[in-house]
Amino acid sequence: MLVKVFSAAVQGVEATTVTIEVNLSRGIKFFLVGLPDNAVKESHERIVSALQVNGYKFPVAQIIVNMAPADIRKEGSAYDLPLAIGIMAANGTVSGEKLGRYMMIGELSLDGTLQPVKGALPIAIQAREQGFEGLIVPQENAREAAVVNRLKVYGAENLKEVIEFMNGERQLEATEVNTREEFYAQQNSFEYDFAEVKGQESVKRALEVAAAGGHNLIMIGPPGSGKSMMAKRLPSILPPLSLSESLETTQIHSVAGKLGKNTSLIAHRPFRSPHHTISSVALVGGGANPQPGEISLAHNGVLFADELPEFNRSVLEMLRQPLEDRTISISRAKYTVEYPASFMLIASMNPCPCGYYNHPTKACVCNPGQVQKYLNRISGPLLDRIDIQVEIVPVPFEKLSETRPGEASEVIRQRVVAARKVQEQRFAHVPGVHCNAQMTPKMLAEYATPDATGLALLRNAMERLNLSARAYDRILKVARTIADLDASPTVQSMHIAEAIGYRNLDRENWAER
Repeated sequence: MLVKVFSAAVQGVEATTVTIEVNLSRGIKFFLVGLPDNAVKESHERIVSALQVNGYKFPVAQIIVNMAPADIRKEGSAYDLPLAIGIMAANGTVSGEKLGRYMMIGELSLDGTLQPVKGALPIAIQAREQGFEGLIVPQENAREAAVVNRLKVYGAENLKEVIEFMNGERQLEATEVNTREEFYAQQNSFEYDFAEVKGQESVKRALEVAAAGGHNLIMIGPPGSGKSMMAKRLPSILPPLSLSESLETTQIHSVAGKLGKNTSLIAHRPFRSPHHTISSVALVGGGANPQPGEISLAHNGVLFADELPEFNRSVLEMLRQPLEDRTISISRAKYTVEYPASFMLIASMNPCPCGYYNHPTKACVCNPGQVQKYLNRISGPLLDRIDIQVEIVPVPFEKLSETRPGEASEVIRQRVVAARKVQEQRFAHVPGVHCNAQMTPKMLAEYATPDATGLALLRNAMERLNLSARAYDRILKVARTIADLDASPTVQSMHIAEAIGYRNLDRENWAER
């Protein structure tokens, strides 16, 4: 008897429908074709055990299973459930009446318990687009998949429940998630707040400008000056995620298996802080079984690179293309996948190996030239792509001992959101551009041309600091953001002056002793 069961394969952040065809005939062999990997081939043993433990008998027959389309590689253990249901349906143990109406995924334990799998959300989106009535998933993936409306999502605890449901002997309760209510209820709760930061007003201002325009930023300062502390608080002043951004972000984390148990939508902008020993594949994605890297997990959020010069140089250079294009395309001999990577890069570094160059009270013990050598670990092209470069100094005791809290994140966030709304209106007719950091040279000429005084100031800075054309564009973008924070329709000289002040590493003789 020939039956068809439906599942899905995840490629990048999209899913493709997989039709599992099972045919039983005389014989005793088991054939699994359709480009399965080892994890799929091993499903045979898991299925045999799961059926036996739950009181079902594995068919004694020649079983041929084809996973179509046969030119797409099938990876992972998520096919255990549809394979088991297909085999039992071909044997007549499971009714074939409902098979065409449902898509299903799930990994089987030896006792038949369903284990959570990766990619439930993109698979649910594919199931809805293909017109399936419902999707059957492990219970722990149910809330994740139920984010997709107009699709019945059933969470099952074990294989027996699914068999009884397909035979009409049991009713599974569809999981329902009030997406909007849950999403908006979680948006304003943050673990960290800028009210806890004492002093550092100039750096907080730089972070506010970065958040308002989506600009990349680097902080240079001695250890203990508050670089990591302030970076962790950046998500609390970023504009809230929209529902579409949240769905896109959740989809990436679903594919990577990074969603928590019983999680629906991600409500906060991601904050990823990889260690400086990270490999290139872990950062940009890929691998034998392609997975999103840290830059994609930071999509719509923040990628924090602490101690930037300590990262492997070849790894850092891989950031250059996604910082410009906001996507990462990974091409290998057997596959090509594309992951979104629109993130803010926030980096921190010590000014020298000992950490105390330019320190107001402690002496630097580095040899002449070591400061410049340390800075040279970061290439010029990468530094050019960082719009805001700000120097940070330790907080004096008088500021640390103050009992009065600093400005709260909520207050700063209101100014950031107001500036972002101006940008949304400005770029409403341009698809894919949402903030000043994404402006093209043509847009700069239209929206960020400074007045005569500002232009003279910028010309003087370009000549004195020997800035590149890319740095010129960055200054104009940052100046446009500062003008938006001031609710100014034009870029004025004071906005240009502040933007030039955020190019600390371009200063002549900055690292010379």
